[in-house]
Amino acid sequence: MNTTAITPPLAPPTRAGAMPPRTPPTEVVYPDSDGKPMADNTRQFTYIVTLQGGIAALFADNPSVFVAGDLLWYPVEGDNKIRAAPDTMVVFGRPPGHRGSYLQWREGNLPPQVVFEVLSPGNTAAEMTRKFRFYEQYGVEEYYLYDPDRGTLDGWSRREGRLEDVPAMEGWISPRLRIRFTLEGPDLVLYRPDGRRFETFLELEQRAKAERQRAETERQRADEQYRRAETERQRAEIERQRADEAQQRAETERRRAERLAEQLRALGIEPNSM
Repeated sequence: MNTTAITPPLAPPTRAGAMPPRTPPTEVVYPDSDGKPMADNTRQFTYIVTLQGGIAALFADNPSVFVAGDLLWYPVEGDNKIRAAPDTMVVFGRPPGHRGSYLQWREGNLPPQVVFEVLSPGNTAAEMTRKFRFYEQYGVEEYYLYDPDRGTLDGWSRREGRLEDVPAMEGWISPRLRIRFTLEGPDLVLYRPDGRRFETFLELEQRAKAERQRAETERQRADEQYRRAETERQRAEIERQRADEAQQRAETERRRAERLAEQLRALGIEPNSM
């Protein structure tokens, strides 16, 4: 956003001893964009989106955790030059929701406790040094830096007011997020506290599709089992009806035989003697 400086008109001359009119304070504007892209390539973009989405999903039921990606953070009221835009940041103690930027003094003066940066080829050593100093100065508790091109992962945790190196990131569990870090080859892989792996949106969709197909297969199998059971039930019912009919025929024949025997006895003929 381009801004043009406007020179205020000169104040009219005042008589000796008179107080000049007060100049109203200039309102400080905190831009929502620094004009830089969120990512320089698709690989970096995928990691940023996966980090932000995975952590947001992890705390989806918590009304006091705010997770954002590539959001400008202004820690000092009145100074719009002091700012940073972590690739992913997490603030415990603030509600989720949409924000144009993170104005810390309007957020209970809570800084992001956890930030992530995913390096791109365009990031310089000087730039990343400035970011580290910024995060250290303004209260970040955990800072994680992943370079997807080199397959390296670094982390820092706040101790005694400073961000100190995490000795070994392989298997490291974030004190705040409770997620576990690991490198599988050059790829960063994160695991939730329940052991589930962070997934990209494509992987989530593929898994959901596989689950739908599995559920459909189970439904078809259940339908087939029901049809077979229904066929067996109908066959059993037919057999029962046949048995009933046979029993009824046998009963009819027995009664007919009894009537014939009575008729023969009435004629003086004993049926058993025939």
